[in-house]
Amino acid sequence: MAPMPKVHDHVLLTLSCLGFAGVVSGGFMDLAQNRLAKGSAYSLFQAPAFEAAAAMAGLCGLALLSFPRRPKLRSFTTILAAALILWGSCAGAGHFAAFLMQTAPPAARVSLGPAFWILAITAILAIADAVQRGNFGFFARLFIGAAFCAGFFLMAGTGSFDHLSLAREFSNNRGIFATELLHHLGLVGAAVFIALMIGMPLTVLVLRKKAMTGFVFAGLGILQTIPSIALFGVLIAPMTKLSEELPFLRAIGINGTGPAPAVVALTLYSLLPLVRGFYTGFSEVAFEVKDAATAIGFGARQMFIEVELPLALPALLSGMRVVTIQAIGLASVAALIGAGGLGTFIFQGIGQYALDLVLVGAIPVILLALLTNFFFEMLLGLARRKL
Repeated sequence: MAPMPKVHDHVLLTLSCLGFAGVVSGGFMDLAQNRLAKGSAYSLFQAPAFEAAAAMAGLCGLALLSFPRRPKLRSFTTILAAALILWGSCAGAGHFAAFLMQTAPPAARVSLGPAFWILAITAILAIADAVQRGNFGFFARLFIGAAFCAGFFLMAGTGSFDHLSLAREFSNNRGIFATELLHHLGLVGAAVFIALMIGMPLTVLVLRKKAMTGFVFAGLGILQTIPSIALFGVLIAPMTKLSEELPFLRAIGINGTGPAPAVVALTLYSLLPLVRGFYTGFSEVAFEVKDAATAIGFGARQMFIEVELPLALPALLSGMRVVTIQAIGLASVAALIGAGGLGTFIFQGIGQYALDLVLVGAIPVILLALLTNFFFEMLLGLARRKL
């Protein structure tokens, strides 16, 4: 009896099994008579044959690619197989939605089912794993990301997704989407900037005054444990009182609801990971390195710029990555207190029992977090290369 082939990539095998399980057990598309009614599920095997075959071929490719020994070749071919899954899933969903809507009433909605999302997640995770294992350089990663984004936007621009409920919800809210996206980015940017302005002096304090380390981190830790909704709510009363006592604050838009308390809350949440990351980065600079720099005549300023900062930069960027991604997610909750942002669509969709409207806000938040992580990964790679 021939021995079983050895699995050299258990991640790919697990992802392919996840994809197959999703296809077999979950509906690929869901057709409902309106946005509130419960729909009927359709499997991937009922989708257009060519696109369904492409998605299944990509899944089979992932399973087979878990056996070869050569990691570099496996990484390249994994990206191709994952691209086939993504194309088959997206194109199949668009064409299937158009077919289902031909005989459906005007108010009907065609939504993406669990099988579609499982296939998409499987493909994305496979691509991320292949890029990491293949040690692709900065420009190779940038090209891969840009190619997939260009393909998606090309399909969207040619109307491939127009009959999907998600696309219709986006079209209905197109007029305010850009505004809410800018509000979201503004909240994140303001919070991270203010956290940097506060976090850097705090880092200097805990580095120079070791007795203050426990007090500072304990205080920031307490702030971190407060639930986000509770912190937003707690800030309403004091900021309302402050705006009443100081009319010029109310004149510039600072009051108990809106962007001001949201930025304050996001800033408070950002301080602990930021200060801890900065503290760790500078603390781990070896004493021998600083001693050698002092011996050859480096002053305090030159020591910081040419020795401490470059060596601590990876830890600083890691802290910034955590803070920024955390702020992107928490800024969604700020919609509850009138701060705007992508959370507006999420909570409107929850209130209207419209899942696709929820996704109009949730998907961009996820994409923003992924793009931010990708951006900081690139910066970290450049920073470590220079060490």
